Amino acid sequence: MKAIVMVLSVASLFGQQAAQKTAPAPMTFFVTSVGLGDGAKLGGIEGADAHCTKLATAAGAGDKTWKAYLSTQAEGGKAAENARDRIGNGPWHNAKGTMVARDLAHLHGDTLELAQLGNLITKNNALTEKGDKVNGVGDTPNMHDILTGSKPDGRAYTDGADHTCKNWTSNSDGIAQVGHSDRNGGGISWNSVHPSRGCSQANLISTGGAGMFYCFAVTGK
Repeated sequence: MKAIVMVLSVASLFGQQAAQKTAPAPMTFFVTSVGLGDGAKLGGIEGADAHCTKLATAAGAGDKTWKAYLSTQAEGGKAAENARDRIGNGPWHNAKGTMVARDLAHLHGDTLELAQLGNLITKNNALTEKGDKVNGVGDTPNMHDILTGSKPDGRAYTDGADHTCKNWTSNSDGIAQVGHSDRNGGGISWNSVHPSRGCSQANLISTGGAGMFYCFAVTGK
């Protein structure tokens, strides 16, 4: 009887270990399922961070420090902030546990080799906090324009033009640089493809977006 109990205990232990090995990694990256509904007027970068935290909390991942992947530009004596400097060092996983990038260099293709390899932010993997795909090219409506205000390297623009709708406080003046979550249509960059037509909700929608943005949990620090 003792031998049977021991065998069952060992089997149970191995079963637990197997379950642990196959458990998906916690979510540390998502595309917001909804924007704030007022174009690129997000309440500044702090408002965008709060929106990430709110959505993550509703999805059961509110125990992490969430940051919006948005750059801000120098203004009124305040220094610019680079999106890539806000999110930790990686790795990052989507709601299904798929690793979309292992570190900042992989995320941004900082070397030729990494650029050729590419990260896994694609239509199949750039999921919302609910685990849903984001509409892209061929879907109605197309919502693949994701607000970033960033250059492909994840840094803020320094050319003097407004690429962030007045640092995410305007739904009228300026433009917003966007990436394509599905990596299709007019470019393949996930974070920097083209400017929006403007900052209002209607302008964002008309260029293929909905005021959504990327959220990353601060990791690897």
